[in-house]
Amino acid sequence: MAHIHKEINIKNRRATFDYAITDTYTAGIVLTGTEIKSIREGKASLVDTFCYIDRGEVWVKNMYIAEYFYGSYNNHIERRERKLLLNRKEILKLQKAVKEAGYTIVPLRLFINDRGLAKLVIGVARGKKEFDKRQSIKEREDRRSMARVMQKG
Repeated sequence: MAHIHKEINIKNRRATFDYAITDTYTAGIVLTGTEIKSIREGKASLVDTFCYIDRGEVWVKNMYIAEYFYGSYNNHIERRERKLLLNRKEILKLQKAVKEAGYTIVPLRLFINDRGLAKLVIGVARGKKEFDKRQSIKEREDRRSMARVMQKG
């Protein structure tokens, strides 16, 4: 059942600005039927989301998935907590990482894979200090001005 759907690639743009990402993992997400339908329509957001580990399970909190327009009484709750699917080895690595001070797990990108499943790329991240943020802005501005120079020439 390979049906054509538009490329879904929802990014958490703040994540790379606010955090220095050290490791990334791709996780499956436990979703309801109306949630996957809304994601396939691109109606989801990773703004202000984060992950936490509870009893050996990884959860994403505050991920917004719009209610499905055609959903009925069994529509989902837009910002409910959703379980992420990772293997035990990955979960242990994440647990170890977040035990270190200053590290957290942030969702980076939500996409639909070639089998039609929703996947969430999560990153082990350390909060940037104001200095690092200024550095990121400077690097971005430098890249932009370089691109402008290259276009003119």
